[in-house]
Amino acid sequence: MGEDDSGRLERLVAELDARGLLARVVRTPKGRAFVRVINPDATSLAENVTCRQVPVPEHRDWYYWWSWGEKMHRADDPAGAATKVARVLAVVGD
Repeated sequence: MGEDDSGRLERLVAELDARGLLARVVRTPKGRAFVRVINPDATSLAENVTCRQVPVPEHRDWYYWWSWGEKMHRADDPAGAATKVARVLAVVGD
């Protein structure tokens, strides 16, 4: 992953931290990076978020992606992406 990916992932980490979630950038041995996010109030609630360009030549915008491969949110809005992740990892019924 390039420098652009790292910066986008780090900005997402900062937004997730601000929402009380535990988040960090993880790098695989092959150099791929993703954000590992955990709800500290319910550690079984976790998600891995990647950042990459849309694989369509005429639309090369950057997006955050859920672990199952679904496009989540534009990477130029890490606060909006963090809000979505926080909603998914929220503890229901407290």
